[in-house]
Amino acid sequence: MNRFDTTPYRRSTVGFDRLFDLMERQARNAGGDNYPPFNIERRDEDQYRITLAVAGFRAQDLDITAQQNLLTIQGRKRDDEVDGEMLHVGIANRGFERRFDLADYVRVENADLKDGMLVIDLVREVPEAMKPKKIAIGDQKPLEVIDGDKDDSAAA
Repeated sequence: MNRFDTTPYRRSTVGFDRLFDLMERQARNAGGDNYPPFNIERRDEDQYRITLAVAGFRAQDLDITAQQNLLTIQGRKRDDEVDGEMLHVGIANRGFERRFDLADYVRVENADLKDGMLVIDLVREVPEAMKPKKIAIGDQKPLEVIDGDKDDSAAA
């Protein structure tokens, strides 16, 4: 088992316990089940997409639950009756639970199932109160939000 030692970092940082615990948990679970296969895509600076191959599952067989910093996708196995005798079963139709840890302010925007692919779009929305702000020194202009599109000379 590979273990990443976070001890040196824990001694010199404050408030990163959740991040270190997450890294250690991921290292422990690295050898886990890889079903169903999935992709994680960064589509833009604040947009992501998770795609899971869920062939054989219908929308009503899948549950997607988003809670603070955790996205859980569950697939329920269903018992379909077959007209004939199965000689070989190579298509997996077993139940599953896949969890994704999400960063702060990441939320599920949309989920869609098409052609056996479950696509979940995520977006990061940082609240205005958490965005960087310019701080006035002395009696300069009041505080304003830093925005790359604004020109400081135009505000004067």
